[in-house]
Amino acid sequence: MIENELAKKIIGISIEVHSALGPGLLESAYQQCLYYKIAKSGFNVEKEKSMPLIFEEVKLDCGYRIDLLVENKLSLSANSARKLNDLCG
Repeated sequence: MIENELAKKIIGISIEVHSALGPGLLESAYQQCLYYKIAKSGFNVEKEKSMPLIFEEVKLDCGYRIDLLVENKLSLSANSARKLNDLCG
């Protein structure tokens, strides 16, 4: 599956999850539900995948983590906001 097709399917799953849960939950709740739904849909998905930083040919484990990695192609970050106004001002 090419990246654009994969992205469209995962966006659809993300919308389903958000519609079912609604706003206001912690990011971890959305992440767990997305993980479950993506895996249930038959995709290979990993959560909290370590991502090292390479600096001057040295691989450093700086604590970077990918929230969800789908099919080793698509990185997802679960984010939530209390209010849109909080982001704009």
